[in-house]
Amino acid sequence: MASTRTTEEFRISDPRTNDRIRVPEVRLVGPNGEQVGVVRIEAALRLAQEADLDLVEVAPNSKPPVVKIMDYGKFKYETAQKAKEARRNQANTVLKEVRFRLKIEAHDYTTKLKRAEGFLQAGDKVKAMILFRGREQSRPEQGVRLLRKFAEDVAEFGTVESNPTIDGRNMVMVIAPHKNKSEVKTEQNAQRAANKEAARQARSTPGETAPAAAAPAADAPAS
Repeated sequence: MASTRTTEEFRISDPRTNDRIRVPEVRLVGPNGEQVGVVRIEAALRLAQEADLDLVEVAPNSKPPVVKIMDYGKFKYETAQKAKEARRNQANTVLKEVRFRLKIEAHDYTTKLKRAEGFLQAGDKVKAMILFRGREQSRPEQGVRLLRKFAEDVAEFGTVESNPTIDGRNMVMVIAPHKNKSEVKTEQNAQRAANKEAARQARSTPGETAPAAAAPAADAPAS
């Protein structure tokens, strides 16, 4: 009951609930999200107690403050579970590296391109690096053209985060994925759940029985 919930452990970061809400009037939201309107705090507390729920201050800086009738214990539990799930899905983006030579063969370029696309689809950034040898350092414009072509070829999966720059004997460019690791993880979880549900429904739906073959016609009597 609401009266017993007021004795639970209270942290300063928690919203004010029940008797801790010390204002004369509040804007009340019902347990199903319905807008009740501005009422006296005594009336709001009475409605919460009659519903065997809590009165929780959800917008303390509003004039008057906004309060909602809810099961605060359940609300805290669900909030903690959502935070736990977010932490579990959160993953740090990794900077993967793909190296090119200025005079790269077409098949080698294709192999590295596919590898970079896989990194980006997984939510990782890609550091594309051209390794200059000898006199190649005097032709940086060729390196820029190669990296720009690479950026165009992976545009479906990522965008340029940092343009080609010289780094010692190398030229580097960073491609960021369109979707971060957390988004990729969420989509993968949703897809797995959809596949499981489809498989469950397929198992629960009985297969249709093929119709029995028609009996052969009786031989006509001899004349």
